[in-house]
Amino acid sequence: MLSKNQIKYINSLQIKKYRQQHQSFVVEGAKSVVELLASDYEVETVFATSDFQQQHQSTLAARPVALETVTLAELEKVGSFQTNDSCLAVAKTKENRFLCAGPGEYALLLDDVRDPGNLGTILRIADWYGITKIICSESTTDLYNPKVVAASKGSFTRIQTYYTDLPAFFRQQKEGTAVVGAFLRGESLYDFRFPAQGGYLVMGNESQGIGGAVEAFVTHRVTIPRFGGAESLNVGIATAVLCDNLRRQLHKG
Repeated sequence: MLSKNQIKYINSLQIKKYRQQHQSFVVEGAKSVVELLASDYEVETVFATSDFQQQHQSTLAARPVALETVTLAELEKVGSFQTNDSCLAVAKTKENRFLCAGPGEYALLLDDVRDPGNLGTILRIADWYGITKIICSESTTDLYNPKVVAASKGSFTRIQTYYTDLPAFFRQQKEGTAVVGAFLRGESLYDFRFPAQGGYLVMGNESQGIGGAVEAFVTHRVTIPRFGGAESLNVGIATAVLCDNLRRQLHKG
């Protein structure tokens, strides 16, 4: 049974200030919790119904963690899901460690992506296309926002992220590093050839695009050709299109 202090603690983790203070975050729903248990994240506690525990006995046995049995009514008092009928976990956030693209590798770089749903979707897209590193501006939404975690569908457990000042980050990169930025005007993505040495795919803010401070470091401006009347693409969709074209080219060699 959840105590008042547990309910207060879990609900406080909906707020970034308290996630940072406690260095903890919430994961909701069966799929995401199972993915969490299979990852290298440190798990504080799993709060689960009896049904979840029965269905996932082997998973729980393979990863011994503090486990508390709760009812559906108790789950409704915590978390952000309107319908969470199985479980919730509290895990420790990871240290913000430096990341960069390795030789022949492409990493995603996000400049001021604010919408949690978009960030979660981008994590899922990166996971699908085998891109394991995402470098984020300091103004990009928090990885551990419950909406980000939920939208990633467990992919947050397989993607490394690093938050930093992007212009300073670029100044540390090797000269000649490919920095491919998505713009409304640029070379057609269908004609562009991604440099084989690897580099960065840069996606910008939902309404303003890539900011001027980051644009200064872009070496290749590309655009997704438009054939209809839409003004722009959602940043998640645009990321998927770029990643798909990148993988097609690399696959063909």
